Amino acid sequence: MSMPNSAGSSFANPEFIAGRPDDVTLVDAPINPEWIVEGNPRARAGLHSPSIDGNASTHIWECTAGTFWWTFHDEETVFILEGQVRVTTPSGQTRTLQPGDIAYFAEGTKALWDIDDYVKKVAFCRKSSNPIKQLRAMLGRMRRVVVGEVVSVRVLGTIGVALPL
Repeated sequence: MSMPNSAGSSFANPEFIAGRPDDVTLVDAPINPEWIVEGNPRARAGLHSPSIDGNASTHIWECTAGTFWWTFHDEETVFILEGQVRVTTPSGQTRTLQPGDIAYFAEGTKALWDIDDYVKKVAFCRKSSNPIKQLRAMLGRMRRVVVGEVVSVRVLGTIGVALPL
């Protein structure tokens, strides 16, 4: 199995991938303009390595000065390489992250990122292992694949799964 990374090379052996953060090619990763509170932050990111099962990945991410809200769609642990960022939760908890700091953000977390100059991080991302969420996603994919009519539907419990009778 060979998987390309952002540098254009391939992961000939996805069981062991090594390199330096500066070896990862970064491409523009624009921040949603609706999330920006102040400034004109420019973000760039690159994939260092994906997991074999596709549920985890490691990225390098950097951003210039600005203030913006960020919503984490996966679980993410960050390790700050350069610069610093003040992170504020909606409840008002604030923490300044600097080189060497590690922080964890649960899936769905929303945080205000305030970058005075520049920040660069390693991001370890992992898709949620919520079985109900996975079941819903799987059934959604199956629903799109299956062609035909469902004459009657039974709803199972509170998870909102519909199956033909």
